[in-house]
Amino acid sequence: MSELKLVIFDMDGTLMDSQAFILMAMERAFETAGHALPSQDEVMATIGLSLGQVVARLLPGLDADETRQMARHYEQTFLDLRAELGGEAKTPLYPGARAELERLHRVDEVLMGVATGKSRQGLDHAYAAHDLGHFFLTSQTADNHQSKPHPSMLLQALSETGAEAAGAVMIGDTEFDMEMGRAAGFATIGVSWGYHPVSRLGAADIIIDDFAELFGALREIWRG
Repeated sequence: MSELKLVIFDMDGTLMDSQAFILMAMERAFETAGHALPSQDEVMATIGLSLGQVVARLLPGLDADETRQMARHYEQTFLDLRAELGGEAKTPLYPGARAELERLHRVDEVLMGVATGKSRQGLDHAYAAHDLGHFFLTSQTADNHQSKPHPSMLLQALSETGAEAAGAVMIGDTEFDMEMGRAAGFATIGVSWGYHPVSRLGAADIIIDDFAELFGALREIWRG
């Protein structure tokens, strides 16, 4: 590898398994707001979207003001649970994630970043809890971007790193990650261990089943 490469990771469902915490926060938020709790499958299908879009999908009968109010309520519930239970500090990385980040970090031509539906505060908590921040040159969050699959996060990552889309790869577990990558001109790698079934990752160039397969998948893409 001789040209500059950029590898962007999704966070929840790709690098770290936040499922239990997200479901707990959603259940508490819906119960305290007096709404019927959607099924686990319905909740998991929305992970990766911005919070407003999550609420709009799960509670389509709300008007715009009610949707914003429910989004704020969920956000506060999440913050309360983080303070109560430890949040990202109790959320494990997937097996092999750290080893692969360390491996890629040692390759001079490879720059890494994150594009996540988490807030900046949430991402900072995840970085601190797992000592991840030093791996990533660029970190894009939901606070100041349009929701996935809009390519805004990835376009900003290109701008911040000086990389070009032709050498960039988006790695994620949802169809939103894959569609975002395609919209930005990135190659895409889907992971099978996350929150969307493989059947929804149709826009992926390659699908991997273990982090040990990632380096080989990247080499295959960059050789092509």
